[in-house]
Amino acid sequence: MILALEITLLVTSVLLIALVLLHKGKGGGLSDLFGGGVSTSLGGSSVAERNLDRVTVGVGLIWAATILALGLITRS
Repeated sequence: MILALEITLLVTSVLLIALVLLHKGKGGGLSDLFGGGVSTSLGGSSVAERNLDRVTVGVGLIWAATILALGLITRS
């Protein structure tokens, strides 16, 4: 059981990193400091961006649940 949770944690961690890096910058952060703020926003977010947000939140919830489960199992 612990091995399965550790593998799940590893996979979701890598996936979460990749999904966060796929997001478009909102500006005002480090991307502006290095010249990344040149692009303009043409309105709201596209369907692909909203789906990416949903997938990222879903993977984040799985990641958090896995950490809680590992903490509870290893605690006892």
